[in-house]
Amino acid sequence: MPTAGLPRRLAAMAYEAVLLFAVGFFAAWVFFFASGGVQATTGWQRHLLQLFIALVFAGYFLWSWLRGGQTLAMKTWRVRLVNVTPGKALLRFALALILVPAGIAIVWALFDRDRQFLHDRLAGTRLVSA
Repeated sequence: MPTAGLPRRLAAMAYEAVLLFAVGFFAAWVFFFASGGVQATTGWQRHLLQLFIALVFAGYFLWSWLRGGQTLAMKTWRVRLVNVTPGKALLRFALALILVPAGIAIVWALFDRDRQFLHDRLAGTRLVSA
């Protein structure tokens, strides 16, 4: 399978960010009502909210990747994750959680021989054209 082009993968990543904003907003709303309306802006409640949102994000990505290799954004931009197992999916998520916001994953792709992101290279997964 041919590797998905970098511009297409970056577009999917930008679209994913918009979707994650909505998912995170909904998760925070659920957390707010489940906690009895407690404002989680400081202290342990804030950390608990952050953990809850991270777990919701992990659930979204792992379910999508393991079910068909694609999130909604990846389907839209015709990109598919291959060579994925539950362990690789979890590792890819954990690495992407650090490397994507820092920009390291994107810079790496500019110099990688296959134009793959660093978290894909380290997790042993690959993004291809769907």
